[in-house]
Amino acid sequence: MIKGDEPVLVDFYAEWCGPCKVMAPILAQFSQKMQGKVRVLKIDVDRNPAAAAAYKIQGVPTLILFRKGKIEWRQSGVVPMPQLEKVVQPFINKP
Repeated sequence: MIKGDEPVLVDFYAEWCGPCKVMAPILAQFSQKMQGKVRVLKIDVDRNPAAAAAYKIQGVPTLILFRKGKIEWRQSGVVPMPQLEKVVQPFINKP
């Protein structure tokens, strides 16, 4: 999925993480607003330690934007909706 043309925003999170709980409704709103333009995936680092290790996730939440299998952007911590939109915009419909 992360190797496709459509940008994929992956949220590495944990159930016990306070900031992750703050990020969840932001991502839900973002996913709804960007439907058909950006896919949003959530990966629980406790249930998927191999995925977390593969991308060297050291803190949660960590957001990574993939496009064509390449990491285009990465940030840890809570990211406000306007910043998420600004980050993703250049990668929508990019050849």
